Amino acid sequence: MNDYLDLFISYLTVEKGLSANTRSAYSSDLTEYLDFLEKAGRKRAADVLPLDVAAYMAVLKERGIAARSRARCLSAIRMFHKFLMIENYADSNPASIIEAPRTLNKLPQFLTGAEVDALLASCSGPSPEDIRDLAMLELLYATGLRVSELVNLRLREVNLQSGYLMTVGKGDKERLVPIGESACRRIAVYLQQIRQKQDPASRNPYLFLSRLREAMSRQAFWNIIKKRTQLAGIRKSISPHTLRHSFATHLLENGADLRSVQIMLGHADLATTQIYTHVTRERLKKLHQQIHPRG
Repeated sequence: MNDYLDLFISYLTVEKGLSANTRSAYSSDLTEYLDFLEKAGRKRAADVLPLDVAAYMAVLKERGIAARSRARCLSAIRMFHKFLMIENYADSNPASIIEAPRTLNKLPQFLTGAEVDALLASCSGPSPEDIRDLAMLELLYATGLRVSELVNLRLREVNLQSGYLMTVGKGDKERLVPIGESACRRIAVYLQQIRQKQDPASRNPYLFLSRLREAMSRQAFWNIIKKRTQLAGIRKSISPHTLRHSFATHLLENGADLRSVQIMLGHADLATTQIYTHVTRERLKKLHQQIHPRG
């Protein structure tokens, strides 16, 4: 069964064009699933029954795995068995009749305008790290990039004169995103005062570099977010994705249409972007309750 997993991951890469992060998550979920099947004595794909899949989902629930994570795992299992059918390794998909765990539509957390200002103000110092961090945070908030898109951004993909950048999102899909004047200024300062000294010959293709003059990692940027959140006095537990949520929410609150926000976020389906309309409606409702005499 583990041989099938290697073939499946190759299939996700070549045929589906899924990102390395998605493939890694699928591989991790399916490795545990296949270990469960092996202990249950299921040696071949054709031996796996719907009851086996249901039993594994029950084990995940007993371990306290959140419904959203269990739903993602079931999605991976379904796709895996579908692949086995396509390749004629099995005649049926035992996961197809298993009902997905119900997940709550949790509204994404976002920062207020004042909190964004405080976060950016935490980078107001003159140190190289302050200048770099401010450029990264300004760019993230101005564009709504995913953290992986931010740290993988290359110098040649950013055009400060035109105010646009080109990024490669999920499914290796390219999209053009406007940057904004404020973020352009911060990036220009970073390039002139910091990056030029770190890499005078521009041998490293990536836009943002660490103190070791290497490409910034996702984990390193997570640590930057945590540090700046504490310095800003923000009590919310925020992540790089919080700024992406803030970007989308603030655009809609200020009159942007949903289709434009979808394009800038790189969502394949408009339904994914529609979650932000719930956020704006909830906020309007709270404002009405606070301000209206009969609220």
